Amino acid sequence: MAKSETVKNFLDALLAVLAGNAIYFLLAPHLPPSLRHGRFVEDWGLVVDFMICTVIFVAVKIARARDERRRTLNGRN
Repeated sequence: MAKSETVKNFLDALLAVLAGNAIYFLLAPHLPPSLRHGRFVEDWGLVVDFMICTVIFVAVKIARARDERRRTLNGRN
């Protein structure tokens, strides 16, 4: 894996974690108590937070792949 690809992966993951956690903490007061994350505890809130971050990470990867594909196709024309 090239160094630039590693940096892209790191930035994608960083964006997903920061955005996912921001969304979770905005939603947390509106979630049922069983879906809220407690400190230093593995609970359903942690699962919800992880799922939000995962969805954002996949969306970022799809967007990046589409953008790179579009650039490649436009470069050939």
